[in-house]
Amino acid sequence: MFNILPEMDGEHDHVHLLVEYPPKVAVSALVNSLKGVSSRRLRQERPDIEQCYWKGVLWSPSYFAASCGGTPIGIVRQYIEQQQTPR
Repeated sequence: MFNILPEMDGEHDHVHLLVEYPPKVAVSALVNSLKGVSSRRLRQERPDIEQCYWKGVLWSPSYFAASCGGTPIGIVRQYIEQQQTPR
């Protein structure tokens, strides 16, 4: 359903993802899916980071999404690459 392109970066308190998804999918559904799946997988594969959770949750309920239609994909990738890598 979703195609996460090979760009991911961010900082200690957020991440940047470049995602291609069908236009009929609501952004909120996309974000909820990404947060849910990533949280479950991290809990399974990295139980050692549980102390990083806030009140038992990995992700906050908020998010920011921006469209980049018309922008060359190379420019978007370059922006994401310039972000700090999450620790």
